[in-house]
Amino acid sequence: MFNASSTDLTQLKGVGPRVAEKLSRLNIHCVEDILFHFPFRYEDRTRIIPIGKLRVGDHAVIQGTVELSEIKFGRRRMLLTQVSDGTGMISLRFFHFNAQQKAALTRGVKIQCYGEVRKGARQLEMIHPEYKYSTEHEQLADVEEMLTPIYPTTEGLHQLTLRQLSEQALILLKDNKLKLNELLPTEILEKNKLPELIPSIEYIHRPPPDAPVYDLQEHKHIMQERFAIEELLAHTSSLRLLRNKNRDQAAHALNNSTQLEPDMLDSLPFELTAAQQRVIKEVKHDLQQAVPMQRLVQGDVGSGKTMIAVFAALQAVESGYQVAIMAPTEILAEQHYKNMLVWFERLNINLAWLTGKLKTRPRREALAAIADHDAQVIVGTHALFQEEVLFAKLGLVVIDEQHRFGVHQRLALREKGKQQGFYPHQLIMTATPIPRTLAMTVYADLDVSIIDELPPGRKPVETVVIPDSRRDEIVQRVVKASEQGRQIYWVCSLIEESEVLQCQAAEDTANLLAEALPDVRIGLVHGRLKPEQKDQVMSHFKQHELDLIVATTVIEVGVDVPNASLMIIENAERFGLAQLHQLRGRVGRGSQESACVLMYHGNLSQNARSRLAVMRETNDGFVISQKDLELRGAGEVLGTKQTGEMQMIIADIFKHQHLLPIVNRWTDTLIAEHPQQTQLLIQRWVGDKQQFASV
Repeated sequence: MFNASSTDLTQLKGVGPRVAEKLSRLNIHCVEDILFHFPFRYEDRTRIIPIGKLRVGDHAVIQGTVELSEIKFGRRRMLLTQVSDGTGMISLRFFHFNAQQKAALTRGVKIQCYGEVRKGARQLEMIHPEYKYSTEHEQLADVEEMLTPIYPTTEGLHQLTLRQLSEQALILLKDNKLKLNELLPTEILEKNKLPELIPSIEYIHRPPPDAPVYDLQEHKHIMQERFAIEELLAHTSSLRLLRNKNRDQAAHALNNSTQLEPDMLDSLPFELTAAQQRVIKEVKHDLQQAVPMQRLVQGDVGSGKTMIAVFAALQAVESGYQVAIMAPTEILAEQHYKNMLVWFERLNINLAWLTGKLKTRPRREALAAIADHDAQVIVGTHALFQEEVLFAKLGLVVIDEQHRFGVHQRLALREKGKQQGFYPHQLIMTATPIPRTLAMTVYADLDVSIIDELPPGRKPVETVVIPDSRRDEIVQRVVKASEQGRQIYWVCSLIEESEVLQCQAAEDTANLLAEALPDVRIGLVHGRLKPEQKDQVMSHFKQHELDLIVATTVIEVGVDVPNASLMIIENAERFGLAQLHQLRGRVGRGSQESACVLMYHGNLSQNARSRLAVMRETNDGFVISQKDLELRGAGEVLGTKQTGEMQMIIADIFKHQHLLPIVNRWTDTLIAEHPQQTQLLIQRWVGDKQQFASV
């Protein structure tokens, strides 16, 4: 008997070096990987549907006789074949064909096809269906006995190959020639009424004809949920083990600030909210421990996350350590730097500023200040973890908008701060709120704090959704707001993934508005402006020397102008919900009523309509994030598509939310009582990706 996890793929017929190389692109390296490479959808080829009963959108098998086959010449040359079965007639349309096909599909030939039914000019049609036909020597085969699995694939790897390989692996399993270990403990299976491993594998790869196709397509069948629980347990266990490992590491305990904190509180022109005070207390407690803090602070737009970082920094500085504050974009890093300059300079705390765009001399000076401990707080972008940056005594790392960083970047900064076996404390902040149950799974290696309260006086922003055909009405609204002494943002969307074209769009908009609004003072900000030019425009806007600012999404984060009360977003349907929420958060920071106008172009898709409706209905970041998860999937919302974290095989964080309480409940039991099975589970589902999670 072979062990599935150690049996080489070349044991399967049809796997040579070239096929093995293509399979490795799908993370398939052994026979077990084939069995855990699940179909993402299914096709029902188990029964023949009469042509007369077909409906547009059906994927169906039909069988009939060729009545006519001819080549048509229009804008494109095509082969058109008419098929009848006595109940109706359908056209088969082929744009790519050869003389052999044309000769085979002649009048009187029996044919069986599978494809999507579409509405044609005169009757229903299928475009490029899969088909087989009868000849003198070969009759039409029966339909499939099982639902047909469709697997995730890669270039040059055909579905037939994947089906044949899974078929061979399933036969080995059935004949007891392959050993596949059940890794879920019996009590988890029994208490949650989960099916056993091998019947579940067989069912998912080859569902019977009466299987509920919708449940399978949505990954909601109990056989699939069993593996979703297994995969989620593997992920949360790997993160929880890393959290435990982190607790075995050493950090410098940072004493509570007795001097700087009271001075800072006295100088603040506002009161901290109860939520801010609670989270600051949690952070201060962590920093006093001799293990590295790993805390995530979630807070909605405008909830005051920056103040948490400020008070954490004061504790580190007073204890004699440096603080590195990293933001994903230059403009956000700059905003942090300027705010902290105001707060820290009066306390005689020295700041340094480090980004990739710094000129040689200021860069050299910044690096020297960091290495000599002249700089106590260092603010910057990912330039902070470049090799030439040497910290004198790094005690705390603050990472803002953590989902915008790749895993390796965060890992690099953590390792960079390690000195004489001591790790820096880490404070991670995000303005992408996600539901608590989900946070427990995604951030199982972190302690999570939530700022669930906005500062007093923040009013909800009224949001309207209108087509850009009503642009003139918006322009009049701008005039009115300007006359009332209010300020306005006008955001141009990503027309293309090209900075040049974005900037061009912003310039064109600014010119058009300048013509339409001669009495309104208009400024322009986009990504291709030099930092000092951008600064100048934003400074004029802040000082109310400008009434309206036309911008690309560079103003998404970090800009704070309390007098701005109107936000107009063009082509709002192109944005994700989280980004729209971030943009809208730029207004409503003062005491007056504020509004956000979401302009869309053309006819909205159902998905875009749903997204914009959510923005109109709520200002709650957690609700918006939940909807974003539904509409775009967890990979988009959590930023994991780019970073390589939490890439799931069968589990879907949103679709399987109802399973998360089970997973969170059993993770610690699994680790404590079944350590060997836990490691094997992690190897099966997470593999070498586990190192990512140590950040």
